[in-house]
Amino acid sequence: MSNTPKAAITGWPVTYSRSPLVHGHWLKKYGLEGEYGRRDVDPETAEDFYRNFKDSGLVGCNVTVPHKELAASVCAELDPAAEAMGAANTLWIDDSGKLCGANTDGIGFLGNLDQLAPGWDDNPGTAIVLGAGGAARAVIWSLLSRKFETVHIFNRTAKKAMEMAEKFGSSTIGHAWDDLGDYIGKADLLINTTSLGMRGKAPLEIDLGPLPESALVSDIVYVPMKTDLLKKAEARGNRTVDGLGMLLHQAVPAFERWFGMRPEVDEELRAMMIADLEKDG
Repeated sequence: MSNTPKAAITGWPVTYSRSPLVHGHWLKKYGLEGEYGRRDVDPETAEDFYRNFKDSGLVGCNVTVPHKELAASVCAELDPAAEAMGAANTLWIDDSGKLCGANTDGIGFLGNLDQLAPGWDDNPGTAIVLGAGGAARAVIWSLLSRKFETVHIFNRTAKKAMEMAEKFGSSTIGHAWDDLGDYIGKADLLINTTSLGMRGKAPLEIDLGPLPESALVSDIVYVPMKTDLLKKAEARGNRTVDGLGMLLHQAVPAFERWFGMRPEVDEELRAMMIADLEKDG
């Protein structure tokens, strides 16, 4: 019986997940014993898998769509972020045998901006978040943790934006997508959390004309690395941050939890990931 700690990305499907590249790079870089792979978890058996995670042979796992909410619901303990979001992307068994969960998506978002746009939150004012899904939830949580005064949420289904705003309190306001033009001129920060603009998806069509030049623009999409939103923002003089770093930084606390060393998101890792993304065209 091997004592090598094993972790994996779990979800349905996980064939194309790049998480094994990230964790594999760190295991090799730091010379650690360990393995990180992929494990497809069929939605029909997912509850049983996570509820009995201690029988999986893994010391922990990442959780991706569509199981983040389910994973959180079967954990004995959740960190404050997972508790607030009702979703977990990182699981481990503690010393007493309990299944614990965390949500590091918000940490990943913040780590990316801290690294690539230092000082971005020196004067936290007004943020605009496009979308009202799981990624938006993580981004909103992280912005409020950095004391942003107001977060406006815009979604194609206005009701979803308003329901999400209600969960986060009076600093968040939900809107219909068509009202974006009335608010974009007030933004200090604009973040796309939708899949619009991703390769193979519909384009993100918004007018950046009224956006202040001082506003930072971020897109959590990283395929392509430079989305049309980021290209248009750069062309008019806005600072921009791509979405790759969110994927890399959200992996840091999970790796430390399972393998006992806090890894670094450095240029070598970014370059390796960019080269891999470019292979896919």
